[in-house]
Amino acid sequence: MKILSVVGARPQFVKLAAIADAAAQRDDVEHVIVHTGQHYDAAMSDVFFADLRIPAPDVNLAVGSGTHGRQTGAMLTGMDEVLAEHRPDWTLVYGDTNSTLAGTLSAVKMHLRVAHLEAGLRSFNRRMPEEHNRVLTDHAADLLLAPTEVARGHLAAEGLAERTLVTGDVMTDVCLRVAESVRGTEPALPEGIDHSAPFAVATIHRADNTDDPDRLRAIVTALQGLDVPLALFAHPRLVAAAEAAGIELAGGAVHVGEPVAYPDLVGAVQRASAVVTDSGGLQKEAYLLGTPCSTIRTETEWVETLEDDWNRLVSDPQELGVAVSRPQPTAERAPHYGDGRAAARSVDALRERA
Repeated sequence: MKILSVVGARPQFVKLAAIADAAAQRDDVEHVIVHTGQHYDAAMSDVFFADLRIPAPDVNLAVGSGTHGRQTGAMLTGMDEVLAEHRPDWTLVYGDTNSTLAGTLSAVKMHLRVAHLEAGLRSFNRRMPEEHNRVLTDHAADLLLAPTEVARGHLAAEGLAERTLVTGDVMTDVCLRVAESVRGTEPALPEGIDHSAPFAVATIHRADNTDDPDRLRAIVTALQGLDVPLALFAHPRLVAAAEAAGIELAGGAVHVGEPVAYPDLVGAVQRASAVVTDSGGLQKEAYLLGTPCSTIRTETEWVETLEDDWNRLVSDPQELGVAVSRPQPTAERAPHYGDGRAAARSVDALRERA
């Protein structure tokens, strides 16, 4: 059986690590990896393949940045040739990026079966490009690999129950494995932060937060006013938007660093006293690692993280200080995201339906 994985952005590389490992353990599975090049910076791409022990991509489309239409169009052009050459039994797409949608559209137009890993997530915010990518992919795909029962419910409500299988969350597989491997090591933090004292970790990259200069300035001001030092691992989108708006990211509590390798991010989060983010993946990783999270959004796809205040939605930047300084929750964290074997179940689901 041949699986062709289509990935292009940092969170997808983490999921790919688990799938690639599960596929390699099965003698009857050939796994082809296609990197669209959506994230083309080495710190956001190449280093992930090395740090997570992912095989080098078989194909790199190298599409680079651009508007949503241009980027997706370039991926579609490249994917047609790749799929025609490989004719996989399954095209496996991951998450909610432009790479996800392009891989899906290319495959279904060529009458090739598509499986969507992390299916059924919904923010119900139609302003998010990711929300459109998720919904369109789920309705076009042949098999929906849902991470949670909540995701299964969303798919059932949209008439997609018969295509749905709950496998658990593959990012849990990788996060727990990496967390154990870096436990006890010194976290990689920007200069000026003492890891032996309380500190927070932040990532900001969503268009709703970066593309409005006034909102971005309010967020940065709030972060700089926090009571604990904050390691801001600055996404290229954030850096570009701040420069364009004349906003200085560093200052006050904020210490700016470049995006770090996934093991370093996990190590920092599990040692941190708090996380601030607008990333879907980091919300969940904070939950898995037992670090309170404040999410600068009006909604979350991972609603389970909101239980017992492990994650708190903060739509108004002025409320960040209170949210970040809230007491550590004492409640147990329920195992909503599986037992660390989601990748094996996902690959086996594809084998059984080949």
